Amino acid sequence: MLKYSRIIAGTMTWGKWGKQHSTTEMISLMNHCLEYNITTFDHADIYGDYTNEEDFGKAFKKSAIKREDIQLISKCGIQFDVKERSNRVKHYDYDKDYIVSSVERSLKMLQTDHLDMLLLHRPSPLMNPSEIAEAIDILKNDGKIRQFGVSNFTPSQIQLIEKEIQVEANQVEFSLSSNTVMNDGTLDDCITFDRLAMSWSPLGNYFREESKANTRIKKVLVDFSKKYDVTEDQLLLAWILKHPSNIHPVVGTATPKRLKLAMDAVSIDMDVQDWFILLEANEGHEVA
Repeated sequence: MLKYSRIIAGTMTWGKWGKQHSTTEMISLMNHCLEYNITTFDHADIYGDYTNEEDFGKAFKKSAIKREDIQLISKCGIQFDVKERSNRVKHYDYDKDYIVSSVERSLKMLQTDHLDMLLLHRPSPLMNPSEIAEAIDILKNDGKIRQFGVSNFTPSQIQLIEKEIQVEANQVEFSLSSNTVMNDGTLDDCITFDRLAMSWSPLGNYFREESKANTRIKKVLVDFSKKYDVTEDQLLLAWILKHPSNIHPVVGTATPKRLKLAMDAVSIDMDVQDWFILLEANEGHEVA
C-alpha cells in the first residue's frame, strides 16, 4: 500500500465552502502542511460546488512542490443539483463512463496525471460491482489512479464491491462523539482486510454543539489538557488515533496553527484508562 501521511489535509473548506483562499494563500497552506509532514491532500469533485479541485490545481501548478512529494485523494459519485451540472435531483452515479470521466475531470482540475487514491464518495442502492470494476480497471491500467477505495461504506457494501474488485480503503465518520463505526464492524473490517482507515470530521461535534455529553467531555478534557500538556483538539485526535485500525484523520481545518497541532497529536500516547474515561464521558455511562 502507498504511504499516506498519518494526518491528512482535508481541502473541503479551503475554497468556496470555507476560507475562500486565494491561489497565493493555498500555496502557502500547502507548503505549511509539507513543513509538518502532512503530505496527503483529500479532495472530492463536489467540494466548492465542483470548484475546489480547480482552485487547488492552480495553486499546485504555481507552487514549487514536486508531485512525488505529495499524495492526492479524490472522490466521485455524488451529483448535486447546482448550476454547474444539469441535474434535476441530488443522486449518485457509478456508471462506468461517469466514473472514468469524473476522474479525468479531477486530473485536469488538479493539474496532475494521476490520483494516488480514488474513493467512491457514498454507497448507492443502484451501484453495480461489475460496472465499477470495469471503470477502475480502465483507470488503473491507464495509470490514472494508483489505488481504489470507498467512503462511508458498510462492510457488507464493501463485500458487494469486492465481488469484482479489491477495496483498499474506507473513509468514514469517526470521532469520540460519533463512534458507531468502531462497534458495527466497519473498523474491524479495515483491520481484518488491511484497508486504509480514514476518519472525516475527527473532532466530532465537540466544538460545534452544546450538549450534556460535550459538557461531560469538557470536564475531562480540561484535566487531561493539563496532564498531557496539549490542547483539547489534540486530545480528541489522540483518542481516535489510539484505535488499532491505524486511523488516518482527515483534518478539515484551513488554519495553519491547527494543522501543526493536529500533526503533533500523532505523538500523544493516551493511557488506556484515560481513553475509556473519555468514552464514558461521551456515552454517559461506564462500559458494560
